[in-house]
Amino acid sequence: MKAAVVTDFARPLRIKQVPVPVPGPGQALVRIEASGVCHTDIHAAHGDWPVKPPLPFIPGHEGVGVIEALGPGVQVRSVGERVAIPWLGSACGHCRYCVSGRETLCESQTNTGYSVNGAYAEYALAAADYVVPVPDWVSTVEAAPLTCAGVTTYKAIKVAGVGPTDHVAVFGVGGLGHLAVQYARIAGGFVTAVDLDEGKLELARELGAEHVVNAAEHNPAEQIRAQGGADVAIALAASPQSFHQAFASLRRGGRLVCVALPAGGTLTVPIFDTVLGGISVIGSIVGTRQDLAEVFELHRAGRTRVFAESRKLEQVNETFSDVLAGRVQARIVFEF
Repeated sequence: MKAAVVTDFARPLRIKQVPVPVPGPGQALVRIEASGVCHTDIHAAHGDWPVKPPLPFIPGHEGVGVIEALGPGVQVRSVGERVAIPWLGSACGHCRYCVSGRETLCESQTNTGYSVNGAYAEYALAAADYVVPVPDWVSTVEAAPLTCAGVTTYKAIKVAGVGPTDHVAVFGVGGLGHLAVQYARIAGGFVTAVDLDEGKLELARELGAEHVVNAAEHNPAEQIRAQGGADVAIALAASPQSFHQAFASLRRGGRLVCVALPAGGTLTVPIFDTVLGGISVIGSIVGTRQDLAEVFELHRAGRTRVFAESRKLEQVNETFSDVLAGRVQARIVFEF
């Protein structure tokens, strides 16, 4: 099968022919139809984070395809079923986090396209218990970005406790941000979108953002505080500076939700302002299988729109360069 393989953190990915994997106990073999491109894939390919993937490996955690074979003992899924393969490859199912509905915090988890091979390939193995069925009337190309960009921002809005009339500032309008704008509005929030690119801000307006701020021309914290400040700031841009701007945009009682993972980034918060202002700083990591099922259901019902551009797997290195340069309006999806 054809796959994009990371063989060296300092070199481009290689398109290679590798054997089709065989499903073991509890596994499903999925014929990939589409795989979305997430910034995390680039971090993985470059070895940006302290815990690095084992070389060589296949990235990709927004895979959508059809189950072609099942390993021994699988009872929950069936051959021919269309499923999504998310970042949470598997979890132990028994720890305090798993049994309390917080499986994405499991310390024994595997991560698709990071600790186990992912979906930048014509076939991928997945733990059958952790793939999520894709409903009819959700297209494969749209389901792929929802598998990470969608569920990640949906969960961020959830953990922030966004409610009707809350003012929500979305920092970074791209693959994640254009969905965050929509989920914040579904929750009843008023949205201010922040980005450096005027085209992305126009997309945010189209999706219902009440205000936009071009951070290349204005200080977003000052602009947002001039409107009364944000109740919630969602930090989606892989820039430490944007995290500080997001924190500074909050009004008293505000919540900063950290989602993006800038390489080597740190966040220093002023203790005085945090304590006296009753500010909360929250980390939000993707979402559970149930969260993803809800994301698919919202999309099936016509409540969200996905903006994605299709490309071929052979364009993987060009695509990574485009993402890093900010030349991608929303999401890229490799179609097989």
